[in-house]
Amino acid sequence: MMKCLIGFSCLLTLVFRLEAGAAAGPDKPMNILLLLADDLRYDTLGCAGDKTVQTPNLDRLALEGFRFSRACVTTPICGSSRASIFTGQWMSRHGARSFGMFNTPWAETYPGLLRRNGYHVGHVGKWHNGKFPAGNFDFGRAYHGTHWLKQADGTKVHVTRKNEDDALEFLRTRPKNKPFCLTVAFFAPHAEDDNPLQYLPQPESMSLYQDVAVPVPANATDDSFHRLPDFIGNERNEGRVRWHWRFDQPEKYQSMMKNYYRLVTEVDSTCGRVLKELKTQGELDRTLVVFTGDNGYFHGEHGLADKWYPNQECIRVPLIVRDPRMTQAKSSRTNDDFVLNVDIAPTLLAAAGITPPQRMQGRDFAPLYLNNHPPAWRTEFFEEHATIQNTNFIPSSQSLVRKDWKYFYWPDFKREQLFDLRSDPNEESDLAADPAESKKLAEMRKRFSELKAAAN
Repeated sequence: MMKCLIGFSCLLTLVFRLEAGAAAGPDKPMNILLLLADDLRYDTLGCAGDKTVQTPNLDRLALEGFRFSRACVTTPICGSSRASIFTGQWMSRHGARSFGMFNTPWAETYPGLLRRNGYHVGHVGKWHNGKFPAGNFDFGRAYHGTHWLKQADGTKVHVTRKNEDDALEFLRTRPKNKPFCLTVAFFAPHAEDDNPLQYLPQPESMSLYQDVAVPVPANATDDSFHRLPDFIGNERNEGRVRWHWRFDQPEKYQSMMKNYYRLVTEVDSTCGRVLKELKTQGELDRTLVVFTGDNGYFHGEHGLADKWYPNQECIRVPLIVRDPRMTQAKSSRTNDDFVLNVDIAPTLLAAAGITPPQRMQGRDFAPLYLNNHPPAWRTEFFEEHATIQNTNFIPSSQSLVRKDWKYFYWPDFKREQLFDLRSDPNEESDLAADPAESKKLAEMRKRFSELKAAAN
């Protein structure tokens, strides 16, 4: 019943926008709002097919906007991926291999360029790229790592509520004579790693999902785990360690996933309140809104938890765009091109009329939904992840990703894998040693080397 009501609400919203002509172009430079979730993979939204999670505001955003169903990241870990979002560069170029500051000059990032070109620029929430450069923002507040934050008066506030309060303060106190760019960088639904409870939603969310059973993925099995290379499929690997934290018993799986979904719904609610504030101010239809994630997430697939690896669950993220320039004919549509995290920065800059720096490697993806005849787009890309701590903890991984085939390379072990995604979308059957696929392996290996070189 709830899903039906949500759908009806979305339909009414769309009808209202059609009658109001809300897609008309802005009469002043576009504002920019980037909503960035943490550890949220591509399919954990109602509009993306998840029949359990409740995300009515993001579902409505997809109905009013445009959803990219095959958006991916070039490095599936928080810090490196966020660096790629800010710089429009692969990890190989920006140099943030885990959680340090990127090497790219600030003047070549999207917030740096927007501020230099007259935008009022804010960042609230997670930073995770070294020390937060507060002086580079007109409004900057950074925090993450825990779901409940201590305040100066001794009380605690939930991190998602603080995201909301800070975002609303930015919008209500900003100068009205300048366009703005606000990045709302959520910590949720990332786990609180040092807490045995892992996911700590707000008390008012605990009534959600009480009477549902979260589906367990078909390949969340011991058989799938033991098919992994031995340097991943062992009890020392951090993905397996965190699987034990969260998923090693059926009751634990249900408890953890319900709390994870509660955090997702809280992020959705905050997005809804921020969008409502824009509408109240009369700015919603003058604002480019982008919702995405920094990496995907294992929900127990392959007997693992978290992210880091080249698997589909780790590299695919949600991406929804609501753009004032978009015609009503394009709203509520989806696109399955490979749009990447490195494409965010050049897209935001192009929307503001700013030419991206030459060193940016991404590409403005707006023509994919603005043009009647969209341009040719990438059909493959290079993905990479550095070793974290040591090869037992999180080893390096790289891949060549296509829609139909995928090539993995594990540099620490000089190990190749090959998957035919047409017949094996869950990446269970490694064909690298199959003589029948030797030509495909050689072709993928060669192209992988070319794209890897181009990422530097």
